[in-house]
Amino acid sequence: MSNFKKISVTEDARTELHDKLELTGAEVSVNNLPAGASVPFVHSHKENEEIYIILSGKGKAVVDDETIELKQGDYIKISPAGRRQFFAAEDCGISYACIQVKANSLTGYTATDAIM
Repeated sequence: MSNFKKISVTEDARTELHDKLELTGAEVSVNNLPAGASVPFVHSHKENEEIYIILSGKGKAVVDDETIELKQGDYIKISPAGRRQFFAAEDCGISYACIQVKANSLTGYTATDAIM
């Protein structure tokens, strides 16, 4: 059994990596919204925070009625209770990755979990 799994992600509207990579500690999705489009729903979570990484383009997130402008290179973390929706700019699409993890579950990270 290999200690890694590799896949390629296309330009689909949404690709969820949980099943494709057999993830056991996070959900990761890659999302592409064309110019003028939006995620068609507002949502929050019971336990999971989300980290969004803007890969290309521009747009905005509306979190609890607050508008946050987004562009390539931006990162945003949203707490579980935050009600969120994402929008592409009218003149430009937006691509982003979303990492979803249980809030307050991190017990180690690179400096404390690495074995050298």
